[in-house]
Amino acid sequence: MTTKERRRQQDRTKATTDALVSTARRLFVEQGFAGTSLGVICERAGVTRGAFYHHFSNKEQIFREVYTAEQEALATVVRRAFHAQEDPWDGVLAGCRTLLEASLEPAVRKITLVEAPVALEWDAMRGIQAGCKEQLRAGLTIAVEAGCIPARPLDPLTSLLHGAIVESVLDIAHAEDERATLRDTLTQLELLLNGVAGRQTPGCAHRD
Repeated sequence: MTTKERRRQQDRTKATTDALVSTARRLFVEQGFAGTSLGVICERAGVTRGAFYHHFSNKEQIFREVYTAEQEALATVVRRAFHAQEDPWDGVLAGCRTLLEASLEPAVRKITLVEAPVALEWDAMRGIQAGCKEQLRAGLTIAVEAGCIPARPLDPLTSLLHGAIVESVLDIAHAEDERATLRDTLTQLELLLNGVAGRQTPGCAHRD
């Protein structure tokens, strides 16, 4: 097979998998994991069952791809929010705030909070979520190196903060007044992070 032929084959493969994953995402949002059949995914994506099984072994595997894509998208918006701030600690706060807000977008919430616990085991979910957690650790590392917060063991701090954010997302998603709960959570998040940094107000220059 020539290089040109291999490239064409790779392009066809990518087009097929992209169509299947994007179609599956829409169906998982609309009908849920349990309510979505492989036959409907294939029909909506315009591919045969044989083509599906060439790329994915079962419905759980394609859901893993959908869930992984959601987590990668969340990690990307967190990273952008962090780098949009001049002060690294303000960037950490912005990243945490963005993760909270983005996780509650209806389609994202449906995939990550409602369907993922049905479709995936906890260890699998936790492993896929590692991208957002690593983004948080990276932000904390930069903040320490910039002198915005004292040097400290970052692994436990990352786990504590990430766990708090994940739990808060779940609480907000099930709250009667989601917007009010989000506002209250963001206020407490800022107080928490400024307490970790020993600050009264945002900004490196305000550290005691």
